[in-house]
Amino acid sequence: MTSWYSGFKPRQVPPTSGRRPFTWPPALTHFRQLAETGMAEPFTGLTTDGTPLAGLFPVRQTGVATRRMRDAAEALLAALAPAQRTDACFPLDSDAWRAWSNVHLYIMRHGVCLDDMTAAQRELALGLVAEGLSAQGFESARNVMRLNHTIGEITGSWEDFGEWLYWLSLFGTPSADEPWGWQIDGHHLIINCLVLGDQLVMTPVFMGSEPVLAETGQYAGLRVFEAEETRGIALMRALTPRQRDRATIGERVPREVAAGQFRDNLVLSYAGLRADDLSGEQQALLLAAIETYVGRTEAGHAAVKLAEVREHLAATYFAWMGDPTAEDVFYYRIHSPVLLVEFDHLPGIALDNDQPSRNHIHTVVRTPNGNDYGKDLLRQHYARFHAAQPAPAGG
Repeated sequence: MTSWYSGFKPRQVPPTSGRRPFTWPPALTHFRQLAETGMAEPFTGLTTDGTPLAGLFPVRQTGVATRRMRDAAEALLAALAPAQRTDACFPLDSDAWRAWSNVHLYIMRHGVCLDDMTAAQRELALGLVAEGLSAQGFESARNVMRLNHTIGEITGSWEDFGEWLYWLSLFGTPSADEPWGWQIDGHHLIINCLVLGDQLVMTPVFMGSEPVLAETGQYAGLRVFEAEETRGIALMRALTPRQRDRATIGERVPREVAAGQFRDNLVLSYAGLRADDLSGEQQALLLAAIETYVGRTEAGHAAVKLAEVREHLAATYFAWMGDPTAEDVFYYRIHSPVLLVEFDHLPGIALDNDQPSRNHIHTVVRTPNGNDYGKDLLRQHYARFHAAQPAPAGG
């Protein structure tokens, strides 16, 4: 089994900042270039061939209430000082939706930083996030934040890391009928949430951590992504040798998930093993893995999304890279017309291991075919109710 962070040391890097703009050393300018290139592209969404499939995401009634989330947003706004409220609020069509980044470096942070809030304001901000998530999803998000404190303890770099270096933004005006949303953005934790009536779209969601287990410090014993890891392993081990060969699309893990920051228009072909080639028991394991990610969302909305996933289960693909026995590092991907999930073991960034280990994990969840950030719902809503106005482009 690949090591946890025992024996790994903090990596020696040029001075940077996760708190504020800084002078970028030449070795890191590729991050800025990636951001600028990605943000310059008009939004299309993730596709298999560059053209989104139509008709996948109808505007409809779900019967799942969103009132508590709206109340939480209004309570937070009321508690912010005028200058904070100005920083936090964006038009619904703002490009800031797409300006998120999972790295600790300060690239395009926006909104109000939780580190600059009072304790009472911070609780209200976390209350808004909690209203969109299940108990398990909120605990995962908070644990990612706590482990960002742990890496600060390990490295001593509080300019780069900390539990509260996360920025909250609100888009549009909280409403029962008109679309609005929120985003939390910071190192290893990004959640985008669009609300339209009683519909909710919660993607892109990026969650990661280095380390994934706190061996020492304030949060010693805390671990993240155990279910995401073990359920992927369980599915791979349940495959026959022939199925495993078909699922395996690479011998080495990639150095990053494909659908990460500034990759909103990723073209990614289906690959691996189709779900309709799985037995009933194997399909149940696939759905269990999917539920780990979809289940981060509030239970009622998660059920709506899982029903949508089941409608397209036959056309869902499971792909694997790395150790086919699941004894060492690996990557897996679950890809359907309505869902993309990625899980990856990575090399150290804050720590000095140059080879991937189970100590550094990235996960991402996307809605393909144009509905990340709820953009396909927005397009339909504006065409129906605001035909005289241009729909928000959102980048």
